[in-house]
Amino acid sequence: MTERQADADLVARVQQGDKQAFDLLVLKYQRKIQRLLSRMIRDQSDIEDVMQETFIKAYRALPQFRGDSAFYTWLYRIAINTGRNWLSSQGRRPSAPGLNQSDEGETFDEIDNLTDNNTPESALATQEIASTVNAVIEQLPAELRTAIVLREIDGLSYEEIAETMSCPIGTVRSRIFRAREAIAVRLRPLLDTHGDKRW
Repeated sequence: MTERQADADLVARVQQGDKQAFDLLVLKYQRKIQRLLSRMIRDQSDIEDVMQETFIKAYRALPQFRGDSAFYTWLYRIAINTGRNWLSSQGRRPSAPGLNQSDEGETFDEIDNLTDNNTPESALATQEIASTVNAVIEQLPAELRTAIVLREIDGLSYEEIAETMSCPIGTVRSRIFRAREAIAVRLRPLLDTHGDKRW
């Protein structure tokens, strides 16, 4: 059974009145939603409030969920919109905390296979590259940052990102391309690559 099928079974149970099934969905996705919101909102207590509001909205909307998209894609979209609404109500713009704050280690800090040897110099170079990537991502506009993070860290497909961000797939491809290009420009001096190569 795939993740999507497992979620669909839990959603069907919730729609039939099984509240424990929703608790299972919350347990499964609360850390991912928390990580997603931490890229928009800095304060941990605010993140928890917005996360709770996200799950409340999802619970209330589940009777209308038809399964046209994966549950987590649908939930991510609710979380992004809830986060944006919260920021707007606070008169704030999305913050860009370092991605290396994730407690599951899903960051650009873990760039593999840059060198074959584990010398102190190569470790330092790898750390410098990771730090540069994180800094670039922090400075990206919110739409580019969200797209690249959903793709590279959360592993969503282009189709899932398009659903999550409520935009055409071509827009997603463009945003990810622009984010990667911004990262590549900053990495070229560190990697000593030519302008026609990409990371």
